[in-house]
Amino acid sequence: MQRTERIKESGGWLERWQHASTTCHCTMTFSLYLPPQAATQKCPVVYWLSGLTCTDDNVRVKAGAQRYAAELGLILVMPDTSPRGDLVPDVPERYDLGQGAGFYVNATEAPWAENYRMFDYVTAELPALIEASFPAMPGVCAISGHSMGGHGALVCALKNPGKYRSVSAFAPICHPSVSPWGEGCFGAYLGDDRSAWAAFDATELVKAGATLPPNLIDHGTDDEFLAGQLFPQDLQAACAARNQPLTLRMQDGYDHSYHFIASFIGEHLAFHAAHLKV
Repeated sequence: MQRTERIKESGGWLERWQHASTTCHCTMTFSLYLPPQAATQKCPVVYWLSGLTCTDDNVRVKAGAQRYAAELGLILVMPDTSPRGDLVPDVPERYDLGQGAGFYVNATEAPWAENYRMFDYVTAELPALIEASFPAMPGVCAISGHSMGGHGALVCALKNPGKYRSVSAFAPICHPSVSPWGEGCFGAYLGDDRSAWAAFDATELVKAGATLPPNLIDHGTDDEFLAGQLFPQDLQAACAARNQPLTLRMQDGYDHSYHFIASFIGEHLAFHAAHLKV
């Protein structure tokens, strides 16, 4: 690994790292916030998955999360949203497919399958790297995210029972199999057989019997993508049908932006901290 940036913030350190990924077969970037407590002890970890068009930089600059992480003693790990590089497939004219739009799946279709394995990257390779290289409590972690990253957080938790002590999401794409964003990426990455899409769809996973850990989901009532892309009502119905607890809050007047995230990120991190106590 190579550290490319280190900034003092809220008593801790905000760092950026690059490493050669054996999963994505390219150089991957992630940001990391080490709270003041990490100087003397191991700390629990919250993984944050960002949305379409984002990199690791968006959340660390716009959300204000580091201040809360410092108070709560949480390590924040903020990976990029996709593999990148000149040799990594891309569709430059589209913001919703290719680089910046990894969708946290393991692609099976050419030309994507070689690099676009973000599910394995964020659930296996990156956590192993974090626990081996930083003062992270082994196996004590939670996961959160926004939009495409909220979808990713829910799917990672549903497909890895017991791995994450809690999951939260801001404006997640709850039913990507019927969302235009999801349909575009799933068709490219996973092929035309829609039955294969269910393995990376939170609503379909719940219907099939997967269970969420303690959860907190926020949507804004003025989110411009709420009706056409996000479908929280589908996840809510699937959970209700299986008597599965779901905490879904509709926040009046908020949109899809980081202004929304910054307004509630403190509550989300406090929620995770309560479940990460050891």
